[in-house]
Amino acid sequence: MRKEHSSVNLDPGTMSGCPFMGNKYLYKFSKLSLKDEKGDKSQEGINKASKGGLIYGDYLQLNKILNAQELQSEKKGNKIHDEHLFIVTHQAYELWFKQILWELDSVRVIFQNGHVRDERNMLKVITRMSRISMILKLLVEQFSVLETMTALDFFDFRDYLSPASGFQSLQFRLLENKIGVPQSLRVPYNRRHYRDNFKGEDYELLLKSEQEPTLLQLVEAWLERTPGLEAEGFDFWGQFEVNILKGLEEEFAIVQAKPESEEKEDLLSEFQKQKDTLLSLFDEKRHEHLLSKGERRLSYKALKGALMIYFYREEPRFQVPFQLLTSLMDIDVLMTKWRYNHVCMVHRMIGSKAGTGGSSGYQYLRSTVSCSIVSCEVEKRGGVKLTATKAQNGWAANISVLAGQSMMISH
Repeated sequence: MRKEHSSVNLDPGTMSGCPFMGNKYLYKFSKLSLKDEKGDKSQEGINKASKGGLIYGDYLQLNKILNAQELQSEKKGNKIHDEHLFIVTHQAYELWFKQILWELDSVRVIFQNGHVRDERNMLKVITRMSRISMILKLLVEQFSVLETMTALDFFDFRDYLSPASGFQSLQFRLLENKIGVPQSLRVPYNRRHYRDNFKGEDYELLLKSEQEPTLLQLVEAWLERTPGLEAEGFDFWGQFEVNILKGLEEEFAIVQAKPESEEKEDLLSEFQKQKDTLLSLFDEKRHEHLLSKGERRLSYKALKGALMIYFYREEPRFQVPFQLLTSLMDIDVLMTKWRYNHVCMVHRMIGSKAGTGGSSGYQYLRSTVSCSIVSCEVEKRGGVKLTATKAQNGWAANISVLAGQSMMISH
């Protein structure tokens, strides 16, 4: 028996499943073209550039930027392909450092002029600090581009770079100074002051940046004015101490009620460490001692203000200040991540060899990271454990650690 075949729709729109093909829509696929058809409104614009004036390349000074990649290997008659990537990546870093400094300086001016009392200016501050965070995230990720180059690729042109070194980045040193890295916590460079590696105008710029109010100092003064710290008023600190003491008593009772075991001993040991840290909050002399050692970075009154903002962050008056503290902590963490990624990449590329600028290379960079990491380990019972406290730029994270410990106990 002959099998009847139903008619098959060979319409290309039906076969492809594309919803924009077929007769029921305004345009058919066959009609899409770059030709200027009558009634095509997409081509009704005016080419203003043809009439002269400022154009894209001139506005961005692209002639200068795109011709600023001078390969040392090529100048020496041995052009190495990957040196171009190395130059472009570092130039991109420096451009972003410039933008970070631009935002940071504007924030410092707002604080210095006392304009932070105006909430509109506080929103500007938060926006710009958040922008710095986003740029730093980009810079942390940018290492992955450099890591497409192998160690052997790098050694092909590394000798041509000496004595140039990333340590000589003026903008990064300015950034450290303006954020608030104290001179006492700086790691010496070949047993010399970091500034000795710069001369002339660069040296003067660094010296000036050390004498200007840092972001840390400006934020510290702002935190000291936090409303509600006065003992005769709301007395946040007095109530806070009562809650902490009560929380510690309850926590100790829970641990003490457990049967004797190795686990109980561990819990009691952790509890004692946590108790010492929390009780130190209410000992101003102890705080001053920790401040002198670099284990605390804010004044006693500023620390009180920061903790009050953290605990009352859902109150309308503290929501914007809390966002600022969060941004500062993000920047703090991202700076540490940037340093860490840098160390890992250098170790991968050159191992234990000396740096092109004459430093110990990986060993020197590693020492700068070990002094800047502040990490928090949230545990089920122990709250937040401070695994390192001495920090080059770890002051914002220090607030979070103390707030986290306090919150776990007093909640």
